[in-house]
Amino acid sequence: MKNIKSLARSLMVAALALASVAAQAQDGVSKTSIVLGQSVALTGPGSALALPFHQGAKLYFDRVNAAGGVNGRKIELVTLDDRGNAQQTAANTKKLLDQGILSLFGYYGSPQVTAAYPMIRDGDVLMFAPMSAADEFRGAMYGNVYSIRPGYSEEAAAITRHAETLGARRLAILHGNDSESLAALDSAQRTMSSLGANVVANAVMSSGSIANSVDKAVAAKPESVLVIGDSNTAASAVRDIRAKGFRGPIYGFSNTGESLLAEELGSIGAGVVVVRVVPKSDTPKVAVVRDLLADAEAAKLGKPNVYMLEGYIAARVYSEALRRIQRDPNRARLKKAIEGLDDVNVGGFRVHFAEDRVASRMVELSLIDSQGKVRE
Repeated sequence: MKNIKSLARSLMVAALALASVAAQAQDGVSKTSIVLGQSVALTGPGSALALPFHQGAKLYFDRVNAAGGVNGRKIELVTLDDRGNAQQTAANTKKLLDQGILSLFGYYGSPQVTAAYPMIRDGDVLMFAPMSAADEFRGAMYGNVYSIRPGYSEEAAAITRHAETLGARRLAILHGNDSESLAALDSAQRTMSSLGANVVANAVMSSGSIANSVDKAVAAKPESVLVIGDSNTAASAVRDIRAKGFRGPIYGFSNTGESLLAEELGSIGAGVVVVRVVPKSDTPKVAVVRDLLADAEAAKLGKPNVYMLEGYIAARVYSEALRRIQRDPNRARLKKAIEGLDDVNVGGFRVHFAEDRVASRMVELSLIDSQGKVRE
């Protein structure tokens, strides 16, 4: 009888241990690893911005792992290619959640975040640092989303204030018809009008109609123009605007692709102003930029851009939160650690999640000069 009781106790202990291991694996945490899930456009639409973001994040996680990981655990970023397709994002997210992850990390695009969110809305999985600026993700309806970057409304406010200093209150907006551009357009219209800008034209840019849209915008006699779209579409619009004689300031949001747009336009881009939400990616006076430059060179990834830097910063902030978890990481402790990041300096870039799900309000404007170079 005594042996039977002893065996029963042993079996109970074993069962509890197995349950604990299973729960850890389900949360993406084992004794040796911490698993994060990412669905992002490694190919297809959006990949020109999303791929560098992924590469930057991977660079920093590799740096952490080379130093032994976080409290002995290596960080594993499982990345699935959604090719910029929101339906594929949803399918990828289901795979990641079924596999068992600590959190989602670094998604790209507003439609993609919208597609994935219903799967985590009522649970304990959070989405960290999506490269998306739609204002709605910063509201109460998306309580499991923690963003590094500010929203489009803050970008729109910075552009409006800059245009006002130049005496340019009459604004024309040219925009793409994709979901990301429409999210940016909504923020631009609401914010800029509330700050006193007079939106005199609003024209959609689609394949084969950019010239007609530019004609409509220029005919309204604007004093500045905001172009909302990817770098290819924006570059076509800027060339046409300049060809039609408009010499005022032209603006682009952060998703327009600062360095990509400059490369496409060359000297024609002189006077184009693009928002960025991280430091310049070639400014070695900022510690986090110096680290990125060194890691990118060692990995032979070429010259970093602001999107690679954004991913690098996101991974650094996430790693900092992990380091602050006193006991074995789980989803509840991760959330508490992130929310405890109160005005933290990560290599010269400050983040503040305390009582806020948006870590940074940094919005700066970059100018493309007559040599096609990006200047502060």
